[in-house]
Amino acid sequence: MILCQECRRNEANIHIIKNVDGKQSELNLCEQCARKKEELDFSFEPQFSLHKLFASMLGQSVRGSREEMTAAAMQCPSCGLTFAQFGQIGRLGCSECFSAFEGRLKPLLRRIHGSCIHSGKVPSRAQNRVNILREIDQLKEELQVKIQGEEFEEAALLRDRVRAMEGTVQEDLTEKGDPQ
Repeated sequence: MILCQECRRNEANIHIIKNVDGKQSELNLCEQCARKKEELDFSFEPQFSLHKLFASMLGQSVRGSREEMTAAAMQCPSCGLTFAQFGQIGRLGCSECFSAFEGRLKPLLRRIHGSCIHSGKVPSRAQNRVNILREIDQLKEELQVKIQGEEFEEAALLRDRVRAMEGTVQEDLTEKGDPQ
């Protein structure tokens, strides 16, 4: 039995080997002395936690600034969750929280995901149809801009192109027996 090198009473059940600047030292401690010396963290909290990630990404290091204090006090009108609480627990309280904290969440989402727009995944068999529908939406937006700018000839060309593409999608759906 090896005795604790600190108290010299209890059995040393914790053996620590440190390697500092190429010099190796060994320390044999009982659990109580190890806790006192703070040699070991006996908490079993996971090293990675989502709320710690959010807290670090939310810029908690600039505590005390007026802007940060204002942001921390922001509160969801529906569930009452504050932005500071979100930073601590790492999840929103209700579906309205995103709207309440939108200005602060978008930069965070951009940092985590590279974008704040969810595009999702598209099944490979529907990829072509989805691409055409996205192009139709883009053309409709262009069409509205042309109409507002009173560029009616160009708007008519866009309208015809949209109709043709919508017809192609409808034919494709009919051939496959897909109601939509």
